[in-house]
Amino acid sequence: MRNLHDLPRVRLGVFPTPFYRLDRLSEQYGRGIWIKRDDLCGVALGGSKVRKLEFVLAEALDQGCDTVFTTGGAQSNHAALTAACAARLGMKCILLLKRRGVTEHRGNLVLDELFGAEVRLLDMDSYDKIYAEMHRIGGTLEQAGHKCCYIPVGASTALGAVGYVSGAREIAVQAMAAGVRLGHIVSATGSGGTAAGLLLGAGLFLPGVKVTGIAVDSGPFDKIVPRLAGEAAALLECPFQPEENAFQMVEHMGPGYALPNPEDTPYIEELARTEGILLDPVYTGKAFAGMVQLLRRGAFDGQDDLLFVHTGGTAALFAIDLPR
Repeated sequence: MRNLHDLPRVRLGVFPTPFYRLDRLSEQYGRGIWIKRDDLCGVALGGSKVRKLEFVLAEALDQGCDTVFTTGGAQSNHAALTAACAARLGMKCILLLKRRGVTEHRGNLVLDELFGAEVRLLDMDSYDKIYAEMHRIGGTLEQAGHKCCYIPVGASTALGAVGYVSGAREIAVQAMAAGVRLGHIVSATGSGGTAAGLLLGAGLFLPGVKVTGIAVDSGPFDKIVPRLAGEAAALLECPFQPEENAFQMVEHMGPGYALPNPEDTPYIEELARTEGILLDPVYTGKAFAGMVQLLRRGAFDGQDDLLFVHTGGTAALFAIDLPR
């Protein structure tokens, strides 16, 4: 296996992020519940994409890129964090965002502007068409002497997934230091890269720990996640043979991607009022609600503790009202 340090990486986040037990919640549910605060990674309002971007943007810099393109919904956390990281690195950032959802000057669209990104809202549903538009614009820039990096939605590539292989190793070190035996890791899944990195990383550094992705968007994530994990394993030159039942994908999209689910509001309030932690109604709120519902149904076998990975998204609270 290649050492993670052998891959190009640019340090953007403040790691390790906090890892601690949710005492009141654990008492309430009779099960040890821990949290990994990747929303506190030190870039913008935090989030899981920073771990991915440390590897993806390092490769771009090595290739001499000075301009970065990416995409997502109008309130994309990934887009805002890409803009923040690009600003840190002195790169121009161009965001081609879907004109869907909350397109007013609120939430992440405010942050995109603060970070100096050029934002273009496109009336397109197909990412293939958006990627084609990226390359069209980038081609013009490259003719003028620039070099462009094109990052797909969520930075969910094999290299991006390596960011969460590193994250899983970090979790393993923290769990050992805390003397906790984890049985399950749960995270939101919107494009697949985070869950893929956790799946591969758990196999390498947390043997026996199972990974559950809570799907907040439609897509064949039960296939996408293992595929990305396998591609990341190839980059690291390590075997990828997950144990049986090492990974499960559970759908909890509600009325649709980026559409808040009224049933999730009490769970978002619960974590805020018991632990002082904010969740958003698009990603982490849905994932946390899905996790607690699974816990109540006895879906997490054994007595080992659970870990919820907080993947960020707080800005959505300032763009989307919580439904009642």
